[in-house]
Amino acid sequence: MSRRRRVWVQRAALYLAVALVCLWVLAPFTWLVISSLSTRVDLTSVPLQWLPDKPNLEHYRSIFLGGPGSTSVHRSLRRGALNSLVVATGATFLALAAGSLAAYAVTRLRFRLRGPFLATLLVTQLLPPVVLIIPMYVIFRSLRLLDTVWALMLADLAIILPLIVWILKGYFEGVPEGLEEQARIDGCTRAGALFRVVLPLSAPGLAAGGMFAFIVAWNEFFTAFIFSSTLQSKTLSVIVSEFSSKVGIDYVAMSTAGVLTSIPPVLLALLFQRYIIRGLTAGAVKG
Repeated sequence: MSRRRRVWVQRAALYLAVALVCLWVLAPFTWLVISSLSTRVDLTSVPLQWLPDKPNLEHYRSIFLGGPGSTSVHRSLRRGALNSLVVATGATFLALAAGSLAAYAVTRLRFRLRGPFLATLLVTQLLPPVVLIIPMYVIFRSLRLLDTVWALMLADLAIILPLIVWILKGYFEGVPEGLEEQARIDGCTRAGALFRVVLPLSAPGLAAGGMFAFIVAWNEFFTAFIFSSTLQSKTLSVIVSEFSSKVGIDYVAMSTAGVLTSIPPVLLALLFQRYIIRGLTAGAVKG
């Protein structure tokens, strides 16, 4: 085989592999979107009708605009979306606030338990979530926080915070200590140097950590399923799981909810993918 033909074969094999990976990743989501635009008859017909004759936007209209056709399913989806937004946003801000202080301490300060503290943060990520559920359930029940968005925020914070500390630690290590020393010579306290020098220079890391925290909190299902029992605190992920038991198997409503649930994390991942990759890489390589 000539060199030119061998290069052509290798390039064709590479494109074929990329196409297969894209098909493997995008096919389920594509089918989810098609199902949300179909009718129940289209989805249950034999043989299967892959594309609907006319897009069915009834569920989308009822969810966003309400009106006479709006049912309890649509109202629960709107309330679930609001709860998910509140929980994910609150957990993100709490994780960034606490994670910035903790990451700065382990980066700049030298204390005896620094190594065990960082190792503990890693170990907590290796534990299955079910290990944390029982103690958190007891604590939240004693504080009367069960079935509230506050309980979900704090539960998500326990999962997200160790990762945020490691992500920000990698960024803070990249900020020259000389800049902080100059700021302190000019009269800044250590806290002032943190807020006026370190955090502004670590803005990409904060963006990456924030987006990562929001996506994890938005997709979290297990703690939300355990700690919420009414629409007062149920998130979208919990509500979607109930469609097959409370309203029968409504494939169209389930698909519509799945599409709406996936939109925020997908958009954030696409918009901030560069920061997320840099943040995860910095946290993995440094330190």
